[in-house]
Amino acid sequence: MEANQCLTVKSLTKYIKRKFDADPYLKDVAVKGEISNFKHHSSGHMYFTLKDDSARILAVMFLAANRSLKFRPENGMQVVLTGDITVYDSSGQYQMYVKKMQLDGVGDLYFAYEQLKKKLEQEGLFQADRKKPIPAYPTCVAVITSPTGAAVRDIMTTMNRRYPAVEMLIYPALVQGEKAAASIVSQIERANLDKRADVIIAGRGGGSIEELWAFNEERVARAICASRIPVISAVGHETDFTIADFAANLRAPTPTAAAEMAVPHVEEVVERLLSKQKRLTRATAEMVRASRNRHQAVMNAYIIRYPQALYRQQSEQADRLQERLIRITQSIFDGKKIAADHAASRLQRQGPEQRIQIETTQLNKINQRLRYMAESAVEDKKGRFERTISLLHALSPLKVMERGYSLTYHDDTLVKSVQDVKAGDKIRIRLADGTLYTDIQSIGGKDDEI
Repeated sequence: MEANQCLTVKSLTKYIKRKFDADPYLKDVAVKGEISNFKHHSSGHMYFTLKDDSARILAVMFLAANRSLKFRPENGMQVVLTGDITVYDSSGQYQMYVKKMQLDGVGDLYFAYEQLKKKLEQEGLFQADRKKPIPAYPTCVAVITSPTGAAVRDIMTTMNRRYPAVEMLIYPALVQGEKAAASIVSQIERANLDKRADVIIAGRGGGSIEELWAFNEERVARAICASRIPVISAVGHETDFTIADFAANLRAPTPTAAAEMAVPHVEEVVERLLSKQKRLTRATAEMVRASRNRHQAVMNAYIIRYPQALYRQQSEQADRLQERLIRITQSIFDGKKIAADHAASRLQRQGPEQRIQIETTQLNKINQRLRYMAESAVEDKKGRFERTISLLHALSPLKVMERGYSLTYHDDTLVKSVQDVKAGDKIRIRLADGTLYTDIQSIGGKDDEI
């Protein structure tokens, strides 16, 4: 085959892609399987793999399609996808462009409800310690609901019957449809900005899960938690539970029940007031009686009947204290005077003149002692010197020579033995009074006659 008859990879891929795009059986295909390798790109697009036990296919769900999802896809989910099968030019792989995603076996809304509930619960938005108490006697109640629904009429009728003194503010909101969540959040924020209401009732009448879904939106739950005014949720019937019910400070099973929880019954208030009035009357009477008894006891006290006894005793005590103060003051003064005298005496004894005189006497004694010790040392050294000189004279060779001894030298070497010289040697004989120079004629033994 010639080279000009060969297809390029790009041409082949485009041909295969046109075949896929032209096949009506590959349009709006419904495929079910398990999600794996899920990635939610920063652009908003979703990329993942749909697989079963023996095969897999790449799938893409663009932002425009996944905006309508009520749940967040995760790895391991069993889903049913609806979309088109086509070929991606760059890689030559076939893949599915997903238009719609549903959970396989479980309703989307139910799964999204459980998923959001778990998420917010882990964040602590449902904890009891963060919920605000509902005021017992509110002066103003804000009602966030549809102004034309049955819920608002039930709430108004109930509050007018139970507590006519309360002021009601209606904040109209959409409670069904795509824009309902944003409308509810806006009215909660508006009620907080107005700062007129003491409590907020947010809700609507019953309906299907799709109709109640606005109260399962995350932004509605977060707006309820962020509200500075406590919120009572009143959504649907008693069996209906929404995310808003868990986020609210108090959950009412119906709108009518919410009105009953928000305000007290006027008859109950009157009854409590009458009961408190009776208790106050009894307590006041008891206080008056106790005060009268204390007053009578005080008036009967000895000190009140005989007040002079009080000041007499105090006057006597004052005199004794004055005498005691004088004695203590005099004692302190005498002690200080004695201490001052002792200090003056010590100062006189230890004054500069006395110290100079004592030190001078001591210095003279030391000088005398030094002079005596110096003279004694000189005398001692002088005596030792004289004894040493005398000993040196006694041991001097010259003294020995004066007794007739002499020293013989041969070539400046002292002759100590006859072995040191021989006949004919010249020798020098040192005597006490001079020196003899002579020759040796002969050498005799030690036994020869001298």
